[in-house]
Amino acid sequence: MTTYTTSPPALVVVAHGSRDPRALSTVRQLLDRVRALRPGLPVHLGHIELNAPLLPDTLAGLDARGTRAAVLVPLLLSRGYHVKRDIPEMAAGAHLHTRVSAPLGPHPLLVDALHARLTEAGWHTPADAAARRASGVVLAAAGSRDPESRADTGRTARLLAERLGVPVVPAYASAAAPTVPDAVRALAARGRHRVAVASCFTAPGRFATECAAAAPGIVSAPLGTHPAMAHLLLHRYDRTRRIPSTAPLKLASAI
Repeated sequence: MTTYTTSPPALVVVAHGSRDPRALSTVRQLLDRVRALRPGLPVHLGHIELNAPLLPDTLAGLDARGTRAAVLVPLLLSRGYHVKRDIPEMAAGAHLHTRVSAPLGPHPLLVDALHARLTEAGWHTPADAAARRASGVVLAAAGSRDPESRADTGRTARLLAERLGVPVVPAYASAAAPTVPDAVRALAARGRHRVAVASCFTAPGRFATECAAAAPGIVSAPLGTHPAMAHLLLHRYDRTRRIPSTAPLKLASAI
């Protein structure tokens, strides 16, 4: 466990926000896991949209309480407009010193959570070589027009493929191609008819529900409160906190 000789910067987890009430409940439970792992670390929640508290309100509240610094960790799984523009612009309007971490993906801890959720849903990589040649996985993500977002999702898919020993094809709920049905058909065209869908979503919501409905068989639950997600949030916090304040912080996907 990391120890501190001075008060650490607050950890502000930045969630997207959702109209689905399950999403907010899931995020709050995840933050409780983070607090249990790091007692004494101030952990707060801010949303980009749709849910309270909004990120600017969270930062204003911290400033009013005399908090001097905060590390903002996006509860997002790839780079994109929210990570590159929305969150930094909201942070720039705050009166306290803020730093913004990279998103959660790609990272081996994210793959740990994806693998565990697939296993919970009933997926087992076959030991038989012929059965493996008939198997594949679709990695269902939200989607973005940003090519770096698609690059991050593609890298997560490659890391998961290395873990599973079968091909993993990225697919998207919006703004990018292929869709989940298209990815399933592409795998079938390669003779891979035993296909599972790995949900690369942080919490239940419209996109996760739509992708699950398109799954031909096994589909994993959103990553939610899996312990690896709490460890990953703290990893991003610690890594960002260690970067000297005089150094420019690049929102990269480096592990």
